[in-house]
Amino acid sequence: MTPLIPTAASLAAEQKSAEVTDWAARIGWLVGLLLFVALVYWLMREGWKWRGTLQGDLPELPTRPSAATTLDGGGKPPLSGMPGDPGPAKLGMSGRYHGSTTAGQWLDRIVAHGLGTRSRVELTLTDAGLDVVRPGATDFFVPAGALREARLDKGIAGKVLTEGGLLVVTWAHGERLIDSGFRSDRAAEHGEWVDTLNNMISKSTDTEGAR
Repeated sequence: MTPLIPTAASLAAEQKSAEVTDWAARIGWLVGLLLFVALVYWLMREGWKWRGTLQGDLPELPTRPSAATTLDGGGKPPLSGMPGDPGPAKLGMSGRYHGSTTAGQWLDRIVAHGLGTRSRVELTLTDAGLDVVRPGATDFFVPAGALREARLDKGIAGKVLTEGGLLVVTWAHGERLIDSGFRSDRAAEHGEWVDTLNNMISKSTDTEGAR
């Protein structure tokens, strides 16, 4: 029996059929991948919301002293011990805010009141405290009396940088001690910030102890 020799038409039909089969497999694979990504995203979102619920006891973030936050300016009164005028700037920094965690626990991210949102940041340190301005996210102000420590570190809230590449400021808010991580656009500034903040905290502690 003479073996069948495939014609050009039959070869073209087989190739077309193979292409259709391959596309169907690829589409199925892509749909499965998209569903998996959507599931992971949904789980992360629900976990984020649940973490925010657990942190519902965290008070509203303090805001920068200004005319709008004083009674004379028609706003709310400043927090106890917070001056109405922040005073001249000691230091300024432009960079990124990398998140906040429970102090000493770099993976225990705090998400309440927008503290979990990474963003650009402008920091200004005055005698009144630390002003944190975040474009597109919640601004907040750390009164000088709430500052506890400043140090260099390499990671916070799941973000890992080079050794000493992160300025971490520890501050008290409500019943919690919080670590907030910042990285300057000019990392060489970090050392000056650590020294200035810790000197400021030390003087404040000495003043409180002398009373």
